[in-house]
Amino acid sequence: MFVIARGPDLGGFSVLSGVTFTILFLAYLVAHQIGDHWVQTDRQTADKGEPGWQGRLACAQHVTTYTLTTSAFGVAVWWAFSLPISVQGFALGQGISALTHYWIDRRFTLAHLAHRLGKLDFYNMGAPRPGRDDNPTLGTGSYALDQSAHWFWLFVAAFVTAAEVP
Repeated sequence: MFVIARGPDLGGFSVLSGVTFTILFLAYLVAHQIGDHWVQTDRQTADKGEPGWQGRLACAQHVTTYTLTTSAFGVAVWWAFSLPISVQGFALGQGISALTHYWIDRRFTLAHLAHRLGKLDFYNMGAPRPGRDDNPTLGTGSYALDQSAHWFWLFVAAFVTAAEVP
């Protein structure tokens, strides 16, 4: 059951819910950087966007370790600050994060969304040109859209977790 905690005169979330959301969101952003860049293996990075079972398996393995990382950070701040969140809310938030992370990281899914939204030129910005000896770089449009999509869903995960009060 999705419950929004209301403060006495705030007409919305209580201050405690807002603090809980803020702490969780910051923890998830740090965990995201660790899980997406340090914990993810080179093989997972190379294979997760490939078609077929090889790509699906690599992406699932990455999302598993990524979710363990965000869960560890979430549990750490939950415990350290005695945050008023429920097990169900925490699980729901982590589930949202994991499912959307998988969808985004399969790559063709995000490329298709970029195309549908008229962002394909931006998505392709900075990518190595076919038939050229261009160096791959993190400074690409696809990386920027990937990261902004992850941040959006981490926001949603923290919001849902903070809103699902015990």
